[in-house]
Amino acid sequence: MTVIIDLTILLGLMVLGVPVPLCFMAAVLFMMVVTGGFSPVFLISTGFHQINSLAVLCVLFFILMGGIMSTTGIAGRLVAVSDALFGRTKSGLGTVSVVSSALFGAISGTCTAAVAAVGSIMIPRMVARGYPRGHATALISAASVEGQLIPPSVPMILYAWVTWQSVAACFLSTVVPGLIMVVLYSVVNWLVVRKMPIKVLPPTTLTNKTKEFGTAIYKGFWALLLPVIVLGGIYGGVFTPTEAAGVASIYCIVVGFFIYRTMDLKMLRDSLVTSITTTGVIVLMVFFVMMLSKMYVMENVPQRMIDFLFGITDNKYVILLLVNIFLLLLGMIMDDFSGTILAAALLFPVITELGIHPIHFAAILGTNLGLGNKTPPTAPILYLAARIGNCPIEKLIKPQLLFICTVSLPVMLVTTYFPPLSLTLPHLLMPKVVPYVPLFLEW
Repeated sequence: MTVIIDLTILLGLMVLGVPVPLCFMAAVLFMMVVTGGFSPVFLISTGFHQINSLAVLCVLFFILMGGIMSTTGIAGRLVAVSDALFGRTKSGLGTVSVVSSALFGAISGTCTAAVAAVGSIMIPRMVARGYPRGHATALISAASVEGQLIPPSVPMILYAWVTWQSVAACFLSTVVPGLIMVVLYSVVNWLVVRKMPIKVLPPTTLTNKTKEFGTAIYKGFWALLLPVIVLGGIYGGVFTPTEAAGVASIYCIVVGFFIYRTMDLKMLRDSLVTSITTTGVIVLMVFFVMMLSKMYVMENVPQRMIDFLFGITDNKYVILLLVNIFLLLLGMIMDDFSGTILAAALLFPVITELGIHPIHFAAILGTNLGLGNKTPPTAPILYLAARIGNCPIEKLIKPQLLFICTVSLPVMLVTTYFPPLSLTLPHLLMPKVVPYVPLFLEW
């Protein structure tokens, strides 16, 4: 009962808009005061041990890289590449939005950055061509989740940090689900816009198409080279993820200042301040979350959760469905960073006890929280997209539910119940981390 009250306090404060680190601090203080059996020195040393990690630099550099990209026009060059490929069809701009979100996600690592960067460019263009504003904004908010599925992904770094897993393996676990979403969102958009009065650019010759695509590649070459440097460096064994993030940040600064010349010292300062502030919030959040997690473990909460789940049913698929529902509700309340940290700390002992592979759970966590972030009524990503797209939230609900039911929910369920979808790629590239791939769940 104490833990239930503690979680109620935690989630209630978040709903009221209290800063997330302070919510976790209040939960820690409540447990300390009510139980009276925890040493503050022990808990503080536990939290400090967790944040004393190079993962802090990895998070800082990737957030900095995303901030620099958002302010230097790199997102616009990625959109131009997608537009050259898909822009001259009726559903072309929608496909451009989906692919651009994936490309931007392959560099920035967060869905919020994808919404802000791609949405500010693509929503006005889609509306001008005849897309309903609600549909255009819903498509951007739905596709933005690819930002935390296509590596590098900051939420996956946080998951690996909290659970002591391989960052590279966690990156790989969400690649296939992310690519499947790219295809399905494009197909659903194509089906929906067939009867809409969309203005289509006049057809052109193959020569002009090739020239247009070549120009877009030439102008966006340095932006497209960034994921090659990051992912190629990590999986080629040249960099650790932290080193790759540092190299990528320096690369973005050089490109912004000397190649694209769209960056100045004020923009760099603002990006640094924002990145350091965000990382500081994350570090403080991890500090309190790990203290709270240690208290829950000492109170035997993971085992009680397992007993509770098996008290409801002994069917492993139903138990995992209940875990998914919890993750979905968590994603509806929290942003991608805080939701990932809390879910990893709270559920990882339960998942380990149930026998689910930690890398498989990384993909389950990523797809679930991404779905929750855009599911009404709370949906932090949905409200962010509504502000950027200048769209009333009521016009977003119907098209968003369509994308959820036809794409996000099916992909989440397949990822959950079919381990090869998330484990095959890590097994092929990192066999020591994932030595084999079970065809079905093994408990």
